[in-house]
Amino acid sequence: MERNIGLISLVVADYDEAIDFYVNKLGFELLEDLPQEDKRWVVVRPKGTHGASLLLAQASSSEQESRIGNQTGGRVFLFLYTDDFQRDYQNLLTHKVTIVRHPEVQPYGTVAVFKDLYGNQWDLIQPAE
Repeated sequence: MERNIGLISLVVADYDEAIDFYVNKLGFELLEDLPQEDKRWVVVRPKGTHGASLLLAQASSSEQESRIGNQTGGRVFLFLYTDDFQRDYQNLLTHKVTIVRHPEVQPYGTVAVFKDLYGNQWDLIQPAE
């Protein structure tokens, strides 16, 4: 049996602003946006990939709202791998995405840390060859 992580749920404040950020600023594709009873099923993932996707889950309680932007207590939460670091880093700058740590070359690759629209921290990584 083959197994993989299919979806990671990301708590957001608003479906449409989250879709706008991930699709128009990070270049993800919108895979699904389906109405459900009192919410939507919204799935995005980096264009051209077939790995894990993000389920954008609008907060529906005060407890969930308290987690928006800080789902991991301030640690880097998600890791976006790239085959062209400079292209994707420049895209972040062009779209005025908040950069937390500028590019560094590490033994595992070139990495920078950025924040999504709510403050969750991401690594942008081009793995070392």
